[in-house]
Amino acid sequence: MADTTTIIGSNPAAEAASRRRTFAIISHPDAGKTTLTEQLLLMGGAIHLAGEVKARGERRRARSDWMKIEQQRGISVTSAVMTFEYRGITFNLLDTPGHEDFSEDTYRTLTAADSAIMVIDAAKGIEAQTLKLFEVCRLRDIPIITFVNKVDREGIDPFELLEEIASQLALDTVPMSWPIGMGGNLKGIYDRKAATLTSWEKGTDAASEKLDGRDGRFGGYLSEAEAAGFEDDMEMIEAVFPEFDIKSYQEGHMSPVFFGSALRSVGITDIIDAVADYAPSPGPQTTANGKIGPADPGVSGFIFKVQANMDPNHRDRIAFMRICSGRFTRGMKLKQASGGKAIGIHAPILFFAQDREIVEEAWPGDIIGIPNHGVLRVGDSLSENGDLKFTGIPNFAPEILQRVRIGDPMKSKHMRRALESLAEEGVTQVFKPSLGANWIVGVVGALQLDVLKTRVDTEYGLEINFEPAPYASARWVRTEDTAELKRFEAANRSAMSEDRDGQLVFLAKSDWEIDYVAEKFPTLTFAKTCERL
Repeated sequence: MADTTTIIGSNPAAEAASRRRTFAIISHPDAGKTTLTEQLLLMGGAIHLAGEVKARGERRRARSDWMKIEQQRGISVTSAVMTFEYRGITFNLLDTPGHEDFSEDTYRTLTAADSAIMVIDAAKGIEAQTLKLFEVCRLRDIPIITFVNKVDREGIDPFELLEEIASQLALDTVPMSWPIGMGGNLKGIYDRKAATLTSWEKGTDAASEKLDGRDGRFGGYLSEAEAAGFEDDMEMIEAVFPEFDIKSYQEGHMSPVFFGSALRSVGITDIIDAVADYAPSPGPQTTANGKIGPADPGVSGFIFKVQANMDPNHRDRIAFMRICSGRFTRGMKLKQASGGKAIGIHAPILFFAQDREIVEEAWPGDIIGIPNHGVLRVGDSLSENGDLKFTGIPNFAPEILQRVRIGDPMKSKHMRRALESLAEEGVTQVFKPSLGANWIVGVVGALQLDVLKTRVDTEYGLEINFEPAPYASARWVRTEDTAELKRFEAANRSAMSEDRDGQLVFLAKSDWEIDYVAEKFPTLTFAKTCERL
């Protein structure tokens, strides 16, 4: 963390925040997100050996993928937080889930991020999950730096890729670097701003020297044909693409585009430098009573993730808190917005996957882990006076609803506690029907059910199974018309339930049924999202 002796000025928290970059990495599975994460950590000194993702067997996993199911399937399904330093700046990297079934967890992670890197496979372009995650970013106006990965393999023409990004994502694109050649003909990555070429030879694992491009052939490194093609590309770029505008980027309208290969360590420096130079430092966050910025008095923050059993030997429970204002110090007490309970934070943690260390202080933009025993939940707000409630961390209507069956009925209460605990983490949503004893779980994607079943088995020793529920979706019911609400409940008793917070939920058999009841009961609102209490 930053040395407090170096923090000067009238507001230390604002000064410290200006030297923070809290960002996430998003991509379609297999685009190279995990490899890029590893390379950034290597550059920041957080790890000292690259290659875990290229290894075989047990070693073929990234340091941030710690859950058993992730190791078995080679994907990321939880969000890890990793802190490192580079160029005197503290980077807080949020590694989002790499599977489309976990978009809800990705959204919650992005509430704690100030910017994002979007990784695109040069051979595949914009893929389904890339588009879905981008839309999540757009909901929050997250500025995006684009990294076109795997240019050491044959891929789509760079101009076509840029056109695809611009048209499908409605973003202005600006190529900040440019590949000379691609696949077997890749000669290196040209930095437009510095007018230098980072050369690369096939068969090597890393880029080599930087070559001055002012003579057009980089000191004879390019052949005449390659130099001519390069000059044509530069003329086309100058004619077609706008100049980079940092304000437009930070507002979410423009994306600077970089090319490279995470696996071969080509173009990685460009990416981390871009985050340092262009990505916004921590800014104001929205609360129920207005904006709270880093310079505002008092420590405040919100819980965007809870993870249990990161260390199975200790059955721990860690709440991830994004600090929004003030100087946090170890041992201080913060109050929950709901209920005003004071919580002493005596062992705040900084993370690198399973590795962790106690931190003495933290500043706006930092992510700390707070060990607790179920006191803190996703969406909780913490502050010194307890009167701040951060907004924008909702539950989303599930797309799959299933009844839960337990092998041993005598353990039903134990199962309920397990489901409620995992619901607090955001692994699933749970609903208790007004009629019937079977709990119903709701998820966005089928893989979440696999994770839920695996975790209930390994962490709680319970064998559960799922069976289809006769519902297609869920909607939170809102109204100020008490009489109409009672009439609606009476008419739809078998479809009524409560979520984990006791809020009324209508379980619908189809979208048509939702439209039908909305028309029949016009004073009621059937919401797709619900702000976490």
